[in-house]
Amino acid sequence: MRTRHRRARLAGAALAVTVSAALVAGCTAGTTRPQAEGAEPGIGTGSGRPTTTEEQVPLQADRYRASPGVVAAGGADAVYNYGPTVMSDGGRTRMWWCSQYGSAAPPGDDILYAEANSPDGPFAGLAGERGIPEAVLSGNPGAFDGVHTCDPSVIRVDGTYYMYYTGAAGSHELGNSIGLVTSADGRHWTRPGTDPIVRPAHDTHRDNTYGAGQPAAVYLDGWFYLMFTDTTGRAAGWNGAGQFLLRAKDPTFSAGVQALGPQGFTEVPHTETARTNSLVDAFSADLMWVDALDAFAIAHQTDKGTTITFWNREFTATPYQPVTIPDEWEEGPGLLRRPDGHAPVSLDDPCGRVPIDVIHATVIGRAKAPTDLRHYGLDLHGLDACAEPERALAVLDGFAMPSPVRTMDLVTDGKVVRVDRRSVAEKLAGVVLDERLPVLDRLPVDVRLRPGARAVEAPGLGAGFLLDGTLWPVTSAEVVELNGSPAEPVSREEWEDYPAGPILGLRG
Repeated sequence: MRTRHRRARLAGAALAVTVSAALVAGCTAGTTRPQAEGAEPGIGTGSGRPTTTEEQVPLQADRYRASPGVVAAGGADAVYNYGPTVMSDGGRTRMWWCSQYGSAAPPGDDILYAEANSPDGPFAGLAGERGIPEAVLSGNPGAFDGVHTCDPSVIRVDGTYYMYYTGAAGSHELGNSIGLVTSADGRHWTRPGTDPIVRPAHDTHRDNTYGAGQPAAVYLDGWFYLMFTDTTGRAAGWNGAGQFLLRAKDPTFSAGVQALGPQGFTEVPHTETARTNSLVDAFSADLMWVDALDAFAIAHQTDKGTTITFWNREFTATPYQPVTIPDEWEEGPGLLRRPDGHAPVSLDDPCGRVPIDVIHATVIGRAKAPTDLRHYGLDLHGLDACAEPERALAVLDGFAMPSPVRTMDLVTDGKVVRVDRRSVAEKLAGVVLDERLPVLDRLPVDVRLRPGARAVEAPGLGAGFLLDGTLWPVTSAEVVELNGSPAEPVSREEWEDYPAGPILGLRG
């Protein structure tokens, strides 16, 4: 196994950027697959987007943190560990990353999985001996990812896990493309087909023959966003550096695809459309949506650590000044995100703080490849995320807290629901506060869930409450019982005839 590592500087800018690069080999000769990298030091500017004249808001940072040591590693023969995707999910921290097991056929990159109580680890597998992380995705011989699977990005939408990843059939040039697998639990994955969902655009060919890969996925307002590297993209730097963006309401990106160009999002016929706009001159970046800032955040490598840059909802402006998490870098950040790819909400100050945490490789190991995954983070503060009602509803989604009349107020899907029984509110909420936040006094109550409220259930569709003539489906039938609301059987046709309200309960 051989690795090349380069230090680089952003052309025409004072900010130095570090590009991690590795030639990752399989366990047998001839299966090497290049990481995205430049042939010489330096990163191209390649953007093409008009610069914004809006003033960037400075963000304050404190509570800098770092794990005391390595937080995760594969088994004994896993000599490299990098490119993680990290999910905060119901009190657990779940992580998938790129490694290699000799026991996982075929020889090549594998994607491992483990869990921990916090980003500081230790991350352990759920199956096998001594909690060793398990390989959950490996090459599929005969397909585009026949040898290598790497660089995972995992989100969960409506109960389905979607993993976007880099796949390659071998060491041939421009062999990397982006694939998609799905799962009901995040451990057992199904391939919908043998073809990738994103191939290299082939706008131009450079010395860097990596191709397309290193995806980062986010779900927002019904759209699946996919950011990725493509060294053949027109707007990439001279050495292939750059991050491109597609979005679609179809998670497979097989229909209704929009690409981000210099003038914003435009519809394109397929995912191999020309790459005309790069968001950041970097390889191996990660993406998330921050409700408290009403902005996307991109994490990428710089000489001082992990730099976070921000874009507004339509990627037309950068509303905040970048911030940097000081840390030791070798490869690829995984932002700690909620299942939908959104930033976690601060529990002690949801309106005034944003926790930002990353896990990434920190050294080149004995196999001359990135390894030693560690956790770093900070808090952004000095903001008022609840100053505007619409943003407050987004930030506090899933929060329940006392109301002024000895009931509980639940924020869900942009609505405030007054729930008479605390036990019901606790079942429906992701976070329960003992003290009321003042911002809720400025938001109207949309509907009230009283004990014994009428409930219905339909075959294959579950149960829901009928509140003011609107059907509010619930994610758990236990909520109906807790509320003392016997569910009245109705047909599927009757269910679908009711005006539809938001879903009550934890989603994702």
